Amino acid sequence: MLQIGPYTLPNPVVLAPMAGVTDLPFRQLCRQLGAGLVVGEMVASNPSTRNTRKTQLRMNHDGEPDPITVQIVGGDPEIMAEGALFNVANGAQIIDINMGCPAKKVCNKAAGSALLKDETLVKDILQAVVEAVQVPVTLKIRTGWDTDHRNGPRIAEIAEKVGIKSLAVHGRTRACGYGNSVEYDTIRTIKQSVSIPVFANGDITDARKAVEVMQYTGADGVLIGRAAQGNPWIFREVVHFLETGQELPSPKLIEIEQILLSHLDALHDFYGDYLGARIARKHVGWYLQKQQDSSNFRRSFNQLTDTHLQRLAVQNWFKDIRALQGTAA
Repeated sequence: MLQIGPYTLPNPVVLAPMAGVTDLPFRQLCRQLGAGLVVGEMVASNPSTRNTRKTQLRMNHDGEPDPITVQIVGGDPEIMAEGALFNVANGAQIIDINMGCPAKKVCNKAAGSALLKDETLVKDILQAVVEAVQVPVTLKIRTGWDTDHRNGPRIAEIAEKVGIKSLAVHGRTRACGYGNSVEYDTIRTIKQSVSIPVFANGDITDARKAVEVMQYTGADGVLIGRAAQGNPWIFREVVHFLETGQELPSPKLIEIEQILLSHLDALHDFYGDYLGARIARKHVGWYLQKQQDSSNFRRSFNQLTDTHLQRLAVQNWFKDIRALQGTAA
């Protein structure tokens, strides 16, 4: 069984943190559909941001099953340590440090994957956070700064020495952003260089790919991010394939409708009608992007601002699709 500090994960398939996506409704849904661990949206360690509505929503873990994992970001050891303490005081049971985000607005503040350029600062931040809190501290990184400086293995060794409990590695450098292909060789090297659990991340789009990546890299588990958008049942599919070697059939339309409507209700309950209706648009778009003839519906859905009308529109769309396909499922 996979262990992070005192916590035993039911399986090694983890929802990766994604800003604007992995809010409480989505985390709870992914747990229900098989994720062994979920990580909340990145929270800035800077105390000046703590009273904003965005941060307050990101720090909401009401009804969330253990262990509650919060990812923090920043570039100053003392502020990061204070941020970790603050989040633990507000319910975090695992603190995850972000050194993997490639976004310019993060890297321009010498945080996220920008930190990989300065191994001394990396060590200082990790040590400060580990020493500040009594809960497990984990780390997410990229393979390096650019393709000529893949220093992920050195960062991993530093992390293990200062007491980091697990490591997630995205198979791209900071310079790659989300373009270029993922390379898993560096993740494999990192896994061979440390004894703490290592999670592989990057372009893991289905159950078979997840297992192939784990086998190739030797990783103890996988982090799934963008592939879960509109496809949260990917977690149970990966777990099933890991356990049986068999692929689960895709969910039927009736189940997709039920999951989507449940997610829609949770978004409206969490954010309120005004914000919930707006946030629902991107999720509905993701759910339906692989469905035939959904582009016109998505355009019209994005004009709706009323909770009831959004729900009714989704129900009618699925009803029409089933009628076209001549099936009740």
